[in-house]
Amino acid sequence: MADEKSSLTGLTDREAKDFHGLFMGSFIGFTIVAIIAHVLAWSWRPWF
Repeated sequence: MADEKSSLTGLTDREAKDFHGLFMGSFIGFTIVAIIAHVLAWSWRPWF
């Protein structure tokens, strides 16, 4: 562990890549759900 380089956060490169993958997957999933919710709300009651 002492031989591995770590960033300012204390994560190793592998841990940072794992976190990034999880974060991006969650963000994309949330964005897709939000887009679907907006489309459904628009079809129910258009606001423009």
